[in-house]
Amino acid sequence: MAEPGEGGGEPMAVEVAYARPDVQVVLPVLVQPGATVADALSSSRIVERFPEIDLETAKVGIFGKLTRMDTVLKPRDRVEIYRPLIADPKEVRRQRAAKGKPTKKGGASASDPGTPEAGL
Repeated sequence: MAEPGEGGGEPMAVEVAYARPDVQVVLPVLVQPGATVADALSSSRIVERFPEIDLETAKVGIFGKLTRMDTVLKPRDRVEIYRPLIADPKEVRRQRAAKGKPTKKGGASASDPGTPEAGL
């Protein structure tokens, strides 16, 4: 049996995912057992398709959980490359609250005609 990182055994299927507002891709990749996130990214050649990706600084994850480039993959893992946030979500909420705009979540007030309490 091969030690992790030796690359012995049957190749395993993983995916590499990246999304921009205008395009999303999920690339199937075959890697050797013991392959890391960095190995899958390299094998996918994703940077050739999306040169704006800087793998030195990009945050990556597996199924939505942040991970490191040296994390060893399991069969059927999906490696995701995350883009930096344009705006801090907390700051956007603070600015919206300061302007008095309602948030998208939340319920209607009791004085709204569409609420059950309004007719009581």
